[in-house]
Amino acid sequence: MLTIEPSGAVLGATIRGLDLAQPLSQREFAQILVALGKHGVLRFPDQHLDLAAQKRFSEQFGAIQGPATRDRDPANSYPEIDILSNLKVDGKYIGSPDAGQDWHTDMTYREVPGFVNVLYGIRIPQRYGKPLGGTEFSNMHLAYEALPAEIKSRLDSMTATHNIQKFWEHMRRVHNSPRPPMTDEQRRRRPPVVHPVFLTHPITGAKVLYCNPGFAERINELPARASNEMLEYLFAHQLKPQFRYTNVWTENDVLVWDHLGTLHRALADYGPDEIRLIRRCQVMATKVFDPEFLRPARELAAALLA
Repeated sequence: MLTIEPSGAVLGATIRGLDLAQPLSQREFAQILVALGKHGVLRFPDQHLDLAAQKRFSEQFGAIQGPATRDRDPANSYPEIDILSNLKVDGKYIGSPDAGQDWHTDMTYREVPGFVNVLYGIRIPQRYGKPLGGTEFSNMHLAYEALPAEIKSRLDSMTATHNIQKFWEHMRRVHNSPRPPMTDEQRRRRPPVVHPVFLTHPITGAKVLYCNPGFAERINELPARASNEMLEYLFAHQLKPQFRYTNVWTENDVLVWDHLGTLHRALADYGPDEIRLIRRCQVMATKVFDPEFLRPARELAAALLA
C-alpha cells in the first residue's frame, strides 16, 4: 500500500509501498502528482531500476529531454538518460561531474520548460558514515507568498528571458568546469526564451516565483538597470533559509522533484575519490498543463478534501 510520509520541513516527503519498476495504477500515479504539488520533492527509497524501467517511469510525467547541448551518441540505446558522476574510466568522466552546483531550475531555457527530474542514486559518497552530495531545494510557492504586495502587483504580468549560456559560462568561470565553451551551433539550438515571472502552478493552482538565478537574465518590461536590481532582489529573496530544504541521499533512492515550484542545487561537499553516480531523466512539461492529464489527480484531491 502506498504511504506518504511528509518530511515536516518546507518541502519533501517519502513515498513507500511502490515498486517503480512495475506499472502504476491510475490512482497510484494520481497520488504521486497530488503529493508532488503539495511537497515538491518526493523520495522513493529502496528502488531497483534498470535503464528501461527508469525511462518508463519518467515518461509518465512527460517527454524526456536528453543532454541539453551535447550531441547524442547513436550507439546509446537510452540517450534520454543522463549520468551525473565524478567517476572516471580510462581517465575520462563517464558523465557530468559538475552539474548543478549553483541554484537553478532545470530547462527554463526551453520554450516548453521542465516539469520534473527523476534521479536514481546508484553510488552515494560517504565520509565517516555520513552521506555526502545532497541536493538542496527552495520552495517557490512560499517564496511567492512572502513577497511584498507591491512587488507582486508590479511584476504580476511581467516576463523574464532565460538563457542556457548564462549558466554554462558561470560554471566554466566560477567552478572551473571542464565543459568547453558553447559552440555557435549549440547556441543556435538553444536560443533565449521568455516565461512569466510569476507562473500559475498547474497542480496546485497557486502562483509561484518562476525566475531562477541560473538562467533568468532580464525582466523584459523593465529598463536594464531596474531589471538588474529586481533580479538581484528576487534571487536573494528566494534563497532565504525559511524556504530551503536539503535531501540526504541513500543508495537506491529515486528522487522526483517539481521544477515548476522549486529551485535546486547539488552540494559538492565530496572529493574526487568519493564517488557519486546518479542517473537522471529531465522531464519536460509536455503533459502537466493538459487538464485531461491532471483530471485523475484533481478528482483525487477533491475527494481527499471532501
